[in-house]
Amino acid sequence: MKLKILVLIIVPFLLRIRYLPKSGLGFSTFCKMSSKEGGASTKGGRGKPKASKSVSRSHKAGLQFPVGRIARFLKAGKYAERVGAGAPVYLSAVLEYLAAEVLELAGNAARDNKKNRIVPRHIQLAVRNDEELSKLLGSVTIANGGVLPNIHQTLLPKKVGKGKGDIGSASQEF
Repeated sequence: MKLKILVLIIVPFLLRIRYLPKSGLGFSTFCKMSSKEGGASTKGGRGKPKASKSVSRSHKAGLQFPVGRIARFLKAGKYAERVGAGAPVYLSAVLEYLAAEVLELAGNAARDNKKNRIVPRHIQLAVRNDEELSKLLGSVTIANGGVLPNIHQTLLPKKVGKGKGDIGSASQEF
C-alpha cells in the first residue's frame, strides 16, 4: 500500500520540482535568461547563433533511467496510438524507484551474508522478504534465486514443557 501511495503522490511532485529552474528567479526571468543564452553570436547579432548543447530528457527530469528509450519502446509497443510527453518521464521515474528499492534491499541481504557482490540469491531474498515487492513480483521467477528458508511448524520438534504445577523461568518455557 505504501508503494502505491509513493508512486501515485510523491513521484509526480518530485518531477514538478525537478523541472523548475534552480535559481530563485521567477518564470518570466528564467525565460528571458534562457533566450539570451541561446542567441549569443560573435558578430554583434548579425551572425548565426551558437548551437546550444542538447540536454536529454533524463537529465532535465533528474533521472538515471533513459526517458527517450522508454518513449521509443512505448511508441513501438503499440500500447496506444499516441504517447503523451509526460508518460515516459513518469514511467522512467517509477522504474528507477523500483530498481533502487530492490537494489537497496538486495545490498542489505548481501551484507547480511557477509558478501560484497549482489547475486540473484540476494535479489530473491530481498524481494520475497518484502511484503509489497513480493506481491508485485509474485508470479516472477528469478533465475538462480533459490527458495526462502522455511520449515513448517508441524515438522519442528515438539516443545517439552513442565507440568502445570511446576513453575519454571520464562526463558526455559520459550
